[in-house]
Amino acid sequence: MNAVTEAPFRQKTFRIPEKMKAWVLGDPDQLSLVEKPVPQPGAAEVLVRIDAIAVCATDLEIIHKGPPALIQGGLPFNKNFTPGHEYMGTIVRLGPGVDEYKVGDRVTVEVHAGCGRCERCREGMYTACLNYGKNYGEMNKGHRANGFTTDGGFAQYAINNINTLAHVPADMSDEEATLIVTAGTAMYGLDVTAGLIAGQSVVVMGPGPIGLMGVAVAKALGASEVILTGTRDNRLEMGRKLGADFTVNVTKEDSVEAVRRYTNGGAHYVLECSGAPNAVNDAAKMLKRGGRICLAAFPSEPVPVDIANLVRNNIYLYGIRGEGKSATHRAAALMAQKRFDARMIHTHTFPLEEVPTALRYARERIDDAIKVVVKMNHPEVC
Repeated sequence: MNAVTEAPFRQKTFRIPEKMKAWVLGDPDQLSLVEKPVPQPGAAEVLVRIDAIAVCATDLEIIHKGPPALIQGGLPFNKNFTPGHEYMGTIVRLGPGVDEYKVGDRVTVEVHAGCGRCERCREGMYTACLNYGKNYGEMNKGHRANGFTTDGGFAQYAINNINTLAHVPADMSDEEATLIVTAGTAMYGLDVTAGLIAGQSVVVMGPGPIGLMGVAVAKALGASEVILTGTRDNRLEMGRKLGADFTVNVTKEDSVEAVRRYTNGGAHYVLECSGAPNAVNDAAKMLKRGGRICLAAFPSEPVPVDIANLVRNNIYLYGIRGEGKSATHRAAALMAQKRFDARMIHTHTFPLEEVPTALRYARERIDDAIKVVVKMNHPEVC
């Protein structure tokens, strides 16, 4: 039986075991449930008891192919690596000198802490850290991206830098809190592309989790027309419930013509979340001259892009990674204020022991799965 240490929580304590259950990646697509030592927080870090984690499409890519995960300078396979990054939980131990948070605080987490020392991190672009993956041996520059370059959240506990945390309000469920990062990614895309979008038109291409959150965030920020395009009517209907003014099923009508009709000649911004091969070309045709495109998804293969059309029409093209520039905090604020109901995209829940099943539901979209959540069971506070 594992020894137990205790961390203070007002009048109570959390039981913190020496070991925890964690899924580790072996060969591609091979996960095993093992016991790992519970990690210990260092300076500017806390120990988070993971209460819930959502499955992201990037998790599926990492488990199947490896990139963009980078463990000890190479592919993540057979290195005792635990994937998963969209998690929330409860702080149960503080590292030395940490007073920004308390034991017992409920928090959601960003993926990237960055190194804090490179040019991009100093500019606040920690999701584009120039020392990505350099966190081991003599190469240790301090970079952390949980679930990508350091252990992630398909486990009972994880270490997080205090810069990656955002408070979760008491009336928000664990499952909803796992969706803050998804909303944060949409927020980051709109920040980078548009900034202040009140009164302007936004097209969201692709009604996956980020696209649906993109609709909700854009409307919460005051966009005039929000138009969602996609191929599945049930997802488009969900987009309407989250704030889309118009929806376009691209299998039934010309999306470019429809957008230009709804926006009286062209939209101001496009948030591209589909990864479709012709998405950039279609997006450019949907815009007014001088419009802007944010790429939040990517095709699986290289695709042709009509650069001349972009140049002739002064179209700006941006790419984002993750949920940078503290966008997660702003998304958390919108959700805490009930500006939109992210719970709509949570469709399935499984326990930690059934992570492979949760991944299969997400990958194969079984029962039209959108966001699949894994919920942990922990001993009660004592």
